[in-house]
Amino acid sequence: MSTKRPRILVLVCSTRPGALGPAVGEWLTETLAPCARTLGADLVPLSLGDLQLPFLDEEEHPSTGIYRHEHTRRWSAIVAEADGFVVVTPEYNYGMPATLKNALDYLGPEWAWKPVGFVSYGNTSAGTRAVQHAKQVVTTLRLVPLGSTVSIRIADAMRGDRFHPAAHLADAAEGLLAELVRVAHALTPLRERESAIAGPLTGSYARRLVPEDAPEVTVLQRCCWTEEAIANDTLAIPALHESADQVRTWLADWHATGLWLDGRLLGMVRTRRSGGDLHVGRLAVVPDLRGLGLGQWLLRAAESAGEGCRRIVLATGAASSRNLALYSRQGYVPLPSATDTTDNGVVHLAKSVAAGAL
Repeated sequence: MSTKRPRILVLVCSTRPGALGPAVGEWLTETLAPCARTLGADLVPLSLGDLQLPFLDEEEHPSTGIYRHEHTRRWSAIVAEADGFVVVTPEYNYGMPATLKNALDYLGPEWAWKPVGFVSYGNTSAGTRAVQHAKQVVTTLRLVPLGSTVSIRIADAMRGDRFHPAAHLADAAEGLLAELVRVAHALTPLRERESAIAGPLTGSYARRLVPEDAPEVTVLQRCCWTEEAIANDTLAIPALHESADQVRTWLADWHATGLWLDGRLLGMVRTRRSGGDLHVGRLAVVPDLRGLGLGQWLLRAAESAGEGCRRIVLATGAASSRNLALYSRQGYVPLPSATDTTDNGVVHLAKSVAAGAL
């Protein structure tokens, strides 16, 4: 799964003039800022009042993702970009405010497989009944509510007209954020599978690798090209020496595909067009899963990008017998010119792309 920083939306729900919600939200984001930096997360505060969402006015069901109104599309983009949510909510008449229910009802798939934590405030029950009400709704949307909550009794948190909660509430808020970030990372594979291509193993999926995947790609390269170095009796293999920053750079330049299972990067391949050629490289599969056809599956996925090209070219070590056998079975042949076929123990191979074959 990607190691990008989780984006946590801190959603202040009350829109009543003079409501306590903005003060609670401000206290929360300021209190959690150091903890968020330590956890490697980004906090994004947002007031529902600023969205100016009318009562649900879309004709299509939210599950379709078809939105006519700009306010819905804007709200959809905000939620889709988030990896988790902290909902700051009051309790109105034993329940959550209508503004929160309305905002939840607007969308569908954007919420799925993301954690949500609650910071509630109120009088008698400190807002806990609003949280119980909201949990019934969020689980239907496939949001994952946390066990940790922060419950604030207004009378205990006010110093005159200033909001000044006790220290134990700050500790509870930090615990909530820590749990939220852990769960957000754990749910990432479920979210990725929703929009990815099914892989060859049960539960596996393929998606494009992005610069944030550089740490996993770096580890995979070190694992896979160690055997190449031994087989070819050389350490002059770029994949063995690249830093995470160097990997991050080429991930932004090449189209790379990764095969994932339960948050583990099982294999990868990268492609790039140059004139009439499609260059394929860095085909790798974790050592413990070789022989299951994953390399062949990744190679075919790479070749599917060759439409309109004249040929597909790749390279491997002259003594890499396993790789050479795979490429030979897939129709690759060494380039005929002696000056093109070997380069410091590297064999260059190519396969013609027949019109309409890909």
